Amino acid sequence: MSIKKIKTKEEFKDFVKSTTKIKGYKNPIGFGIARVDKGQLNRDKILQASFAFLNWNENFGAAAVFIAALNECGKKVGFSKSEQIFEVDKRFLKQCIKAFNPFLDEVTEDNHKNIQVIKYLYSLVDRDEVDESDYRVVFIFEDDAPKSVECVYLKLYALSLGKAPLRSINLNGAFGVLPNVAWSGNTPIELEWLRANEIGLKLEGVYPCIDSVDKFPRFLQHIIPANNTRILDASKVRMGAQLAAGTTVMPGASYINFNAGTLGAVMVEGRISSSAVVGSGSDIGGGASILGVLSGTNGNPVSIGENTLLGANSVTGIPLGDGCIVDAGIAILEGTKVVIDEQNINKINEVNKIKLEIKENYKGLELAGLNGLHFRQDSLKGTIKAFKSNREIKLNKDLH
Repeated sequence: MSIKKIKTKEEFKDFVKSTTKIKGYKNPIGFGIARVDKGQLNRDKILQASFAFLNWNENFGAAAVFIAALNECGKKVGFSKSEQIFEVDKRFLKQCIKAFNPFLDEVTEDNHKNIQVIKYLYSLVDRDEVDESDYRVVFIFEDDAPKSVECVYLKLYALSLGKAPLRSINLNGAFGVLPNVAWSGNTPIELEWLRANEIGLKLEGVYPCIDSVDKFPRFLQHIIPANNTRILDASKVRMGAQLAAGTTVMPGASYINFNAGTLGAVMVEGRISSSAVVGSGSDIGGGASILGVLSGTNGNPVSIGENTLLGANSVTGIPLGDGCIVDAGIAILEGTKVVIDEQNINKINEVNKIKLEIKENYKGLELAGLNGLHFRQDSLKGTIKAFKSNREIKLNKDLH
């Protein structure tokens, strides 16, 4: 069997409609075609997956084409499985081209991205310029814990491209799925291969420059950021982080982990740990640290509001609202005792439209998520105090 060459867009719509009537058919949450890097010793071991274009809750017509083409090639897609991965071959690509035929003449660099992938890859395969077994069609049908390297990467792409909100994707067990590899530029290298070839590589003077050893690559190895986004040191942002346009990540003590990032223009000179999210207009000062779910928040992810300032070397382990300030060098954790006088309690209650009772002190967790708080330390007594903030935090527009 073979897909008949489709001549019109109406025929294409009918083709997609008929494909989606397959018993048990389900639109994928995410899908795409990935190029995989295999182990230098173990060729069955996948070290990383690169998606030229990623679909996330979109382009279901293209998904139907991929599924129909696979079925025609005898590779049946099982919709009851959370994820499905198939090797690409020339026949699959031909089937896709026949289905996409009505759109081939209108493809430009700005549209029909899935068709661009198919056309470009077909030309490479047709000229024997690549090994077609290095390419995979990857589907995710349920957001379960990922079972394959390809699906971990698909989810990391969805986060880093901003196609899925931070903290919205199941990445449980991702560390156990990904291999630990040596990264030389964009190339992952098996540590076992390095050990096996160390003597020869060093004697011949071709031992590779190793940038890092990690299970995750760097953000910039896979993602092109917005024009007004700056990352001054590639090692400071991990793949799976999400950076909104206008974010600046300075060198030094800054770091953004996977499944963490910014929602708008933010100055980052400190650490945004896994699952931490920072709102637009905020400033994470030099060496400041937002704790992650595994580093002192009792598993509670920390969100920082808009136009909030974390002073240099401060530590924040509770969510903060808009317009807050944490002075340099102090830690505000869930159990931190904070003193607030009656006058400031009344102002804080008014701003937040709440009614905190007046008492001797408050735990940090009781103040979580409130707007307009300024945390300071009494330099004589060491007491942590909170006030209604009177400062407006504004980033330099020229820098963001």
